[in-house]
Amino acid sequence: MSDPMRVTLVGATGLVGRHVIEGCVGRRDLRLAAIARREMPLPQGATMEMFVAEPDNWAQIFEALRPRALICALGTTWKQAGEDEAAFRAVDYDLVLDTARNAKEHGCERMVVVSSVGADPHAKQFYLRVKGEVEKELGRVGFHRLDILRPGLLRGERGGDRRTAERLAIAASPLFNLLLHGKYAQYRAIEAETVARACVSLALKPARGRFVHSNSGIERAARSLPLPVAETE
Repeated sequence: MSDPMRVTLVGATGLVGRHVIEGCVGRRDLRLAAIARREMPLPQGATMEMFVAEPDNWAQIFEALRPRALICALGTTWKQAGEDEAAFRAVDYDLVLDTARNAKEHGCERMVVVSSVGADPHAKQFYLRVKGEVEKELGRVGFHRLDILRPGLLRGERGGDRRTAERLAIAASPLFNLLLHGKYAQYRAIEAETVARACVSLALKPARGRFVHSNSGIERAARSLPLPVAETE
């Protein structure tokens, strides 16, 4: 068996990041390390490395880890950013881009990043415009492979930071999903666990290029993730 791929995750404490960690338990085809700004409990059976540091020190961690692939699930919400455009951009644009450049500088060849459906650098909505702008800049970093995931509304146990409107949308999503077809299917709600599986699957893909995945592509990638190889004597 070939050596496991070194994969580093940023955004480990978020909804998708937590599912990435859970999904890597028992996998022997990759060696996961995570970088976060605060402590978090790890799932039972996890054998990964966890680094807690402020972003100013992340470059040193990348220098030590030298991962082949980066999974980026960084992101904040308008509420968490204090409804301040500069604070939001500092995370979803500056921190994402700085992290990508640090990883690339220290030998990283591939990046998988969780963006958003509707991301467009020319969008009128600030949130979608920032997502589109960072996608564009990530394409200039120089990774051999860049996978951009644009999921719809994420379903999963996020915690207590959801707004009432978002909670209602998630509750109604099974019905709305049935009504969204064709080009509108990309706006369907999707399980965060599915997005996480897709992140891991795409991090392991060898083909070069820039790839953008809406819900359907995310689901295909998740299904293509090989099952963990059982331990042998």
